[in-house]
Amino acid sequence: MSEIGGDHLDHSFEVDLNVVKERAVRGIAILIGRGFFLNAVAQVSLFFLLAFLSPEEIGLFWIVSAVVGFLIFFSDVGLAAALIQKREKPTVTELRTTFLVQQALVITLLFALFLASPLIGDFYNLSNEGRLLLFALGAGLFLSSLKSIPSVLLERSLRFGRFVLPELLESLVYSISVVYFAWQGFGVRSFAYAVLLRGIVGVVSIYVLQPWMPGLAFSKEALRGLLRFGIPYQANNLLSLIKDRGVTLALGAVVGNRGVGFFGTAERVSQMPLRFFLDPTTKVSFPAFSRMQEHREQLSKSVTRAVMFITFLVYPVVVGILVTAPVIFEVIPNRFKEWEPVLVPLFFLSVNVLFAAPTTLLTSMLMAIGKIKVVSKLVVMWTVLTLIFVPGLGHFFGINGAAAGNAIVSSTSVIAIYIARKLVPFSIYEGIIKVLLTTAVMGVVVYALRVVLEPTLANLIVMIAAGGVTYTVSSYLIIGPSIVADARKIAKNFFG
Repeated sequence: MSEIGGDHLDHSFEVDLNVVKERAVRGIAILIGRGFFLNAVAQVSLFFLLAFLSPEEIGLFWIVSAVVGFLIFFSDVGLAAALIQKREKPTVTELRTTFLVQQALVITLLFALFLASPLIGDFYNLSNEGRLLLFALGAGLFLSSLKSIPSVLLERSLRFGRFVLPELLESLVYSISVVYFAWQGFGVRSFAYAVLLRGIVGVVSIYVLQPWMPGLAFSKEALRGLLRFGIPYQANNLLSLIKDRGVTLALGAVVGNRGVGFFGTAERVSQMPLRFFLDPTTKVSFPAFSRMQEHREQLSKSVTRAVMFITFLVYPVVVGILVTAPVIFEVIPNRFKEWEPVLVPLFFLSVNVLFAAPTTLLTSMLMAIGKIKVVSKLVVMWTVLTLIFVPGLGHFFGINGAAAGNAIVSSTSVIAIYIARKLVPFSIYEGIIKVLLTTAVMGVVVYALRVVLEPTLANLIVMIAAGGVTYTVSSYLIIGPSIVADARKIAKNFFG
């Protein structure tokens, strides 16, 4: 975007409510289309990695990624989110101040990582390959930080279509390269090389599509204004980071690399529907809900539709994976049999996904309308419960216990749903209950077929097809014809 009017940005950044809703629908359509491709590529690459790498090697990747995840958090103090959430146009000074602060933090953190690497390596007994991966992920953090401001500019304008090409290129480069290197016998180094290639491609492509001349500036006033939202926002992210990445690190000490390999893979598979559907919806809904915060009636209607939209897409995939997973292990090649211990954790972690689908969207909505303290209290509750139940049950019952602890914690999401509904009234019946009933019908049909049919690839395809037809018909009967109108709207915006 060009910089005009002195210290202010082009007026095309600011859009009225009708344009917000139009771009939000189009953005969801585009990002879900992109999500299908990205996640399809990711799942195919995971399939090959499970064949070429051992549970210990993949577990090592999850652990090292969790370590670097903490660095990613501290590389930003919520400034990017503050730029997206603020109602007024961001100034050039605010953008350059944010860029300066982020780069200073990243460089400091990378230096700290270098100093702490011997301690990290000794604690987790990292091999030389593991240490190389640690540094490669650190370099990837630096490359990712360079994309922050162009990403902010795109998100504020709600022009999400421009995200597609950079992320497609990154995903393709990473997935193809990591599988190739693993196939060639590079082991853990496969991740290291792929991460570096992905980072370089990502930076080049996003600057081509969203030109922005990096510049340095420092304004105490601008920084102070951004931090009013940024610090509470990032505090919530810290708690979420401890809840997610911290638990991975704790499990590494409790169940070892092999256990984390099984647990992390089950978690990755269970969260596939979230990556397909929830991530793009949340990316669009946060800036869209921010623009609607002064129009509560419109916001309530939009939240209901958004919750129904995300549960409608996520729930059948979760249940479908759970019901067909035993059949999948029967028909896959024998070299994948060592991964069969993921089945029990997969069940418990899928419970977490069923709760996470609406809850994540609702907490994003609460942050978008400025209810940071409310979200903070919820995240504190989830963090404390997670640190108690997941490693605790993992210590006594291994990865199955850890996954069960995750399911127990996720059940408390009903509290978040209740609070969100009090602040922004939306229909739980329309958004969640109807979809649950529809999904249950599909699940019963697919399970009945699993019981009566032999576990073959042909019968697996029959189960999936029957599930799809059942879900479509029951959705029309239970949810109503409005679902057809929504599908047409999404298709129109995707192809138009």
